[in-house]
Amino acid sequence: MKSGFVAIVGRPNTGKSTLINALVGQKVAITSHHPNTTRHAIRGIVNGSDFQAVLVDTPGMHKPRTLLGRRLNEVVTESLEDVDIVIMTFPANEKSGVGDEHILNIVKSSRAKKIAVITKVDTAAKETLPVRLMEVGQLADWTEIIPVSAVKSMQIDLLTDLLSKHLPEGPKLYPEDQKSDQSIEKLICEHIREAAIKGVREELPHSITVTIDEMVKRENKDFYDIHATIHIERDSQRGILLGHKGETLKNIGMVARKDIESLIGTKCFLGLHIKVSKEWQKDPKMLERLGFME
Repeated sequence: MKSGFVAIVGRPNTGKSTLINALVGQKVAITSHHPNTTRHAIRGIVNGSDFQAVLVDTPGMHKPRTLLGRRLNEVVTESLEDVDIVIMTFPANEKSGVGDEHILNIVKSSRAKKIAVITKVDTAAKETLPVRLMEVGQLADWTEIIPVSAVKSMQIDLLTDLLSKHLPEGPKLYPEDQKSDQSIEKLICEHIREAAIKGVREELPHSITVTIDEMVKRENKDFYDIHATIHIERDSQRGILLGHKGETLKNIGMVARKDIESLIGTKCFLGLHIKVSKEWQKDPKMLERLGFME
């Protein structure tokens, strides 16, 4: 039996969350085309017949402009401590840059096995892929280099086999049927935030965070009542989130409820409330309440 921890790092928007969901076989990390969507070191758990890999999906390393931004960068560094394998993601349709160099320096200092994963190969021309593979291959002394498409499930099984191959011997760290170590409440918050980010498109993705106010199972029924608050930073953002006659918020609730019902395996009522928490990304007390200063 083999087991261990695998950190997934890379620049913002390089496909880390999509990759971890494909490996786990279930949505445990929200996805978006907006950079810095991931805010926690999310653990997804991959179970095989003779191995268990605990995947840590880290926020994209970036130049921080807020206290939250600095905390997210710290999460990346902390996630690389005491892991057995580091996966670094490189999009097939982009060239490496300064952001990659900064993360590479951290990765190179890790004692873990290092796997370079070329992501989004379905978006790149076939003739450019060998060039990209050679380019990434020269950046570090990689244990393995593999191109994948998480969206199309291309080579995900092969990447899983490579993780199994390079993990150390050890017992399972979590129950076999567990897919994540996140609480249900935190996963629900993330599903609501994902729906909200998509619902408001380009306008305020980084100003949104979500907390659960109440989650109660109805008496003698397999049905949950969930009430949550979507926090924004300015009064002017309330109208964007509400939309015309509340239609945007209503649609956010409908999309999130479907994901939540899939997650909890039963029907639910989802009530959403909007609250202006001014400059919450810069407020240490607010960040602590929201779980970013643990």
